[in-house]
Amino acid sequence: MILWQSGDIVVNGLTLHFTRTGGAKPPVVLAHGFSDDGLCWTPVAEALEADYDVVMVDARGHGRSAAPEQGYGSADHANDLASVIQELGLKMPAVLGHSMGAASTLVLAGTYPDLPRAILLEDPPTGWAPAAVQEAPARLSALRLGIIELKRKTREELIAHARSASPTWSEAELGPWADAKLRFSFNILVRREPETVDWPATVRRITCPALLLTADPALGALVTPESAAALQALTPQTRIAHIAGAGHSIRREQFARYMETVCDFLAETNV
Repeated sequence: MILWQSGDIVVNGLTLHFTRTGGAKPPVVLAHGFSDDGLCWTPVAEALEADYDVVMVDARGHGRSAAPEQGYGSADHANDLASVIQELGLKMPAVLGHSMGAASTLVLAGTYPDLPRAILLEDPPTGWAPAAVQEAPARLSALRLGIIELKRKTREELIAHARSASPTWSEAELGPWADAKLRFSFNILVRREPETVDWPATVRRITCPALLLTADPALGALVTPESAAALQALTPQTRIAHIAGAGHSIRREQFARYMETVCDFLAETNV
């Protein structure tokens, strides 16, 4: 990891931070979830860096990126990702997103259909499904309360909390997760506007290969079999891979199976 490149790039009037494994290899962009940051992908990047140039972006308001007073919708994040891809000269990267980052990835692929080579979605919010519109306010309220409680803790307390609450996570996940919570900006909570994305229309415009990684709703996963089928109906090229024994953070809870699935799809779509 000490050989990885770390830098800043100005896009859409904001300075965004990124970490990059580098090399003349096919590019893979990683888009993290709400309250995480780019380095929360460290175990995944370490598993991919031998074969791919992995780019981990801190979304606006997260990590070491700028935190504007507004502009935290999926379309804003998607436009940022598109600009980073273009400014770094990444040629048709695969884009892998988790949660918020998966929603950004969907909008990226629907808004800029010629930009990604393929997309991979780890348990995204199900904005394309009608029920998600009604559930969104309650979920956002819970996220706000949860992050406020976490930001009251020290780094050591956060690591202890994660170790206790998520005993299946590896030790390598805990430090980056804690650091991300400490760097997270409250502007995201205070200035978060309602989503303006027309999800069905946006998703229908996706033309690249897509992989939807699902897990168990009983363990906290967001995507149900019904919402997965609804996404597949809008984008018939979407492949669904269910990974049992995991909740919302699939890669942290079933890392080996997750990486096997991701690597197989990346190899298949690297044409």
